[in-house]
Amino acid sequence: MAEFRCKLKEYRQAANMTQEELAAKVSVRRETIIRLEAGKYNPSLKLAVDLSRAVKAPIEAIFIFEEENG
Repeated sequence: MAEFRCKLKEYRQAANMTQEELAAKVSVRRETIIRLEAGKYNPSLKLAVDLSRAVKAPIEAIFIFEEENG
């Protein structure tokens, strides 16, 4: 099973946005942003693209899936 890591918080902060501002920009609730940043939620492709554009970072830099060894 792949491990999911999310670096959205780093990119959001670098873009000088609050969770509320980012949520409004991509049309989701702030709770969704909280869950994403905690790595508790896998976004749809559309949401991942919208977030990527909002924080001006590549999807693969924000959402990382790593294969577990062993």
